[in-house]
Amino acid sequence: MATKQIILAIFESEAAADSAAEALKIWDTEHELVTLKSVGVLALDSDGKLKTDKVGRRSTGKGAGIGMVLAMATPIGLAAGLVGGAVLGALHHKGLGLSNEDRERIGKELSGGKAAVGVLVDPINTEAVSSMLAGLGGTPEAHDVDDAALAEVDEAAAATPVG
Repeated sequence: MATKQIILAIFESEAAADSAAEALKIWDTEHELVTLKSVGVLALDSDGKLKTDKVGRRSTGKGAGIGMVLAMATPIGLAAGLVGGAVLGALHHKGLGLSNEDRERIGKELSGGKAAVGVLVDPINTEAVSSMLAGLGGTPEAHDVDDAALAEVDEAAAATPVG
């Protein structure tokens, strides 16, 4: 049973995604009814790999580093430098509610110079967070997170140096 969702919002540039992530964090502290689990930015470096400074380990309180969660939203090749290929490959098979087609599409968008903000939320907050990200210029999409996969990400995040 999925008890969390990951919202990915694609932005036209890394700067726009960075600004949106910061605005979302401020909004979260000012909004009493919404509690974000974690926020990260997906952007590629000049070698076409995920930028580790954007998706480094950030605790969700109980759990997964947002970097590992976001890495699972991309094709394996984009995230290979972020975490061990074997760890990431095993986690990709568990999935976070994203199909291979979703991952490939997201990877193509990132390769085209765009960036994404990823947010792990309770489903009750999906609409509010998606609306906020859309208002900041993003194109959001929500995916259910498989609890078993999230537990494995938690375990892998604890054992794997990230960022």
